[in-house]
Amino acid sequence: MWQSSTVIALVVLIAVFTIAGRGVFLTPGNLTNIMNQVAILTIIAAAQTVVMVVGDFDLSVGTTATLSGASAAALMLGGVPVPLAILGGLGVGTLIGAINGVLVAFLGLSAFVATLATMTTVAGLALIVTNGTTLYGMPDSFALIGQMRINGIPMPVIYAVLVSVIVWLVLRFTTVGRRWYAIGGNAEVARLSGVAVRPTRFLAFTVAGFLSALGGIVLVSRLTSAGSSTANDLMMFAVAAVFLGMTLLKSGQANIGGTLIGVAIIGIVQNGLNIVGVNTYIQQVLIGIIIVAAVLLSAMKSRD
Repeated sequence: MWQSSTVIALVVLIAVFTIAGRGVFLTPGNLTNIMNQVAILTIIAAAQTVVMVVGDFDLSVGTTATLSGASAAALMLGGVPVPLAILGGLGVGTLIGAINGVLVAFLGLSAFVATLATMTTVAGLALIVTNGTTLYGMPDSFALIGQMRINGIPMPVIYAVLVSVIVWLVLRFTTVGRRWYAIGGNAEVARLSGVAVRPTRFLAFTVAGFLSALGGIVLVSRLTSAGSSTANDLMMFAVAAVFLGMTLLKSGQANIGGTLIGVAIIGIVQNGLNIVGVNTYIQQVLIGIIIVAAVLLSAMKSRD
């Protein structure tokens, strides 16, 4: 029952907003707009998926994206060439992920506590990097990364598809992916089976940091500006997307295919409510309800 509930919800939402929006919802232009709107969330949700596959949690993916994008922007404004600035931003995110990995995998801290502390620290660093203002004036070549289109498809959408495919391939076909799932299923059994649990968990957090940084840099490029909290809110949406996706597998494990459906639901709700003219404050309430429903569905699925 629970395996199909998320897909049914997606179909129902599409039908409701198509009728309520008098056909506008399913136009090619609006569908492209939805994909562009959720592209960055897809990348951040992929990062969260990797961590949740190993049975952990990363509250810092949003602030990591923010700091990484702001760091890249600050470097460019300081005269650093675009490619090096991007590498610097990716390095910042990867380092944050590695720190999370050390705290959780090697020092034994709770993932919730460790990443909550990291989230707070990184948010403060983002304020320092941006000086509490909005950074803008990056080179035009950097803006192309997030604003260019190929055959009408926005580049962020292409990045999101590539990231999703790569994460799926890693989780489905590689030894690392199988080890991540084994640890998420039962870390002690995985250890007794010969899996190096600590380094493997560390790698999951590091990968999540890198992907979060990528999402943050693409977002800054698309907006041509970097603030001190640009991507912070994406964390809760990413968590909701992963929990929704977990209801699709019999095992109740995190999976990238389900995460994409969860992202689609969130994007459709936001876009559809805008089309029918629902107040922004009410939208926040409804998104909150979706998050609660996602967690409840996941909990019910795990008890089956």
